Amino acid sequence: MAVFSQDALNPGVRRREVFGWAAYDFANSGYTTVVLTAVFSAYFVGSVAGSASWATLAWTLTLAASSLVVMLTMPALGAYADLRAAKKRLLVLSTVGCVVATAALALAGPGDLAWAVAFVILSNVFFSYGESLIAAFLPELARPGSLGRVSGWGWSFGYFGGMLALGASLGYVLWAQAQGLPASHFVPVTMLLTAGLFAAASVVTFALLRERAQPQPSAQQTPGVSASLAQLARTWREARRYQDFTALLACAVAYQAGISVVIALAAIYAEQALGFKQTDTMILIFLVNIAAALGAFAWGYVQDRVGHVRALGITLIGWIVMTALAGLATTATLFWVAAVIAGLCMGSSQSAGRALAGALAPERQRAEFYGLWTFAIRLSAIVGPVTYGLITLLSAGNHRLAIFGTGLFFVLGLLLLRRVNVGRGIAAAGTQTS
Repeated sequence: MAVFSQDALNPGVRRREVFGWAAYDFANSGYTTVVLTAVFSAYFVGSVAGSASWATLAWTLTLAASSLVVMLTMPALGAYADLRAAKKRLLVLSTVGCVVATAALALAGPGDLAWAVAFVILSNVFFSYGESLIAAFLPELARPGSLGRVSGWGWSFGYFGGMLALGASLGYVLWAQAQGLPASHFVPVTMLLTAGLFAAASVVTFALLRERAQPQPSAQQTPGVSASLAQLARTWREARRYQDFTALLACAVAYQAGISVVIALAAIYAEQALGFKQTDTMILIFLVNIAAALGAFAWGYVQDRVGHVRALGITLIGWIVMTALAGLATTATLFWVAAVIAGLCMGSSQSAGRALAGALAPERQRAEFYGLWTFAIRLSAIVGPVTYGLITLLSAGNHRLAIFGTGLFFVLGLLLLRRVNVGRGIAAAGTQTS
């Protein structure tokens, strides 16, 4: 157990509780892997939208709409969670919402565009709420010098959850195809499998994870929503004091825009630009998840050793290399190489960003600041995929041009990262006043 050292945890935190926290990454990863990346995205474009010229743009606009909802609501929801010490209660509600909405996608067949759009939006909104709320527990569990590795533990464990959901789905798809069944039969079953695994695995989190925060005095003086919005307005006004956190948010918007493209459009790119079949794409994403798990786990230790900014910067260079290889790939072999690099960078960069956000967040406003972090991530989820969709629409379906354009987001992120001074940011967070 030396790898999962007790010394990495705050006093009073037991390893079993960290396991419960990491179990949520395990539980919700199936949603992004199966719904957003490997299965439903391609099904939406090819079957629900009938491979229309606007189908890819419709998928990206659907994700953008869900992200807009999250942007408008998550920061205030995070402020409410801090004031009322309600992170765990809200996490339960968001999980139920995502599970139910994912199961509802099983009813989306060819031509059911309105239904598919509605429940992709709902499921992604609830997923995003849960992702932000679970992240806000990280600084409560890990010592400041161990945020990278503990974040990596959860993120890497999460990819195994994604692989379990994808593996179960792939097994069923292979069986269904052998029986001659169409995608309109087996894709709905994968939605039910994903929802069921999410629900089952999240029970571990709710059983083991504690809510350590206490309600803040202002929550008793003012109605919950009013107090939350007032606190959020105060945070925006004080943004100058947290210049490094706001610089990190700008950086995150840029590089996460590129990651959002990979998550939302990898399967579509593989099928449209390289002619992959659905089973080929699912196997490809399975490999990406293995690489991502290894990257997230190992890079957490590297991050704590070399520093948050340097570690994140190295991953962004990897992303730039990946997009160049993917854009140049004319055969499956080079694209598989690009996919492995994407996996290694995906786990490490997302885990590194989450840990860095925790390092710069004031103790009493962690859920709120992670709400602001989620605001940036959701903004990126609009900018990246919609840019990709517009490029394909304006270039008569040129997915290679779109993937090259995606690389520019990582270049911009690398440039903006230079503005983040971790020492100054931690000092500002530590001197925060109520």
